[in-house]
Amino acid sequence: MFHIDTWIDSVPPLAVYLLVGLIIGVESIGIPLPGEIALVSAGLLASKGTVNPVLVGLCAVAGAVIGDSIGYAIGRKGGKPLFEKLGRKFPAHFGPDHLATAERAFNRWGMWAVFFGRFIALLRIFAGPLAGALRMPYWKFLIANVLGGVIWAGGTTVAVYYAGKVVEKYLQSFSWVALVLAVLAGATSALVLKRRAARMRAEHKAADAAAGRVGEQALPVGE
Repeated sequence: MFHIDTWIDSVPPLAVYLLVGLIIGVESIGIPLPGEIALVSAGLLASKGTVNPVLVGLCAVAGAVIGDSIGYAIGRKGGKPLFEKLGRKFPAHFGPDHLATAERAFNRWGMWAVFFGRFIALLRIFAGPLAGALRMPYWKFLIANVLGGVIWAGGTTVAVYYAGKVVEKYLQSFSWVALVLAVLAGATSALVLKRRAARMRAEHKAADAAAGRVGEQALPVGE
């Protein structure tokens, strides 16, 4: 009988570290990948003793900071036309509504949109490229980028590591039941974040429509 825990224990730790850093780095550049799921999975492996949690956290931070910086450089060079081109090719991820929501966040929070973007699925892929396209000073971007990367990657790793230790008392082996629960938790989290982003875009549309009506009413009526 095949056991998941036996297979997990056979995975080379170096491969786990590299994969976590790569997935998070590519996601941070602006390519939609499940960075959060990869980090949670690695944290669970760390709680099993298969990999070192400190190295998982460090690789995740490195991937986040380096990926965001590359995304910033790409956005600065390509500007807004880059997003318009991506929106036509990948409307599900870079459509006008997504871009408008991300721009509002930057206009409202400035450099802290980069920091908070690390914790929000929609902004995570936009933060670096959009900061570059909007010509945010790199030193401001870097401060928020590093802080967000350290707190998000480090905090998630620690939380999942200790949660895994607690759960391990009840699930003595990482069986197929634990795997199913982990997959369901990841899928539920992704669905909730997707619906929240859709609701946020709908609210912004309604707000824009209301502002437009108010603006029309405020125009002077000609004689």
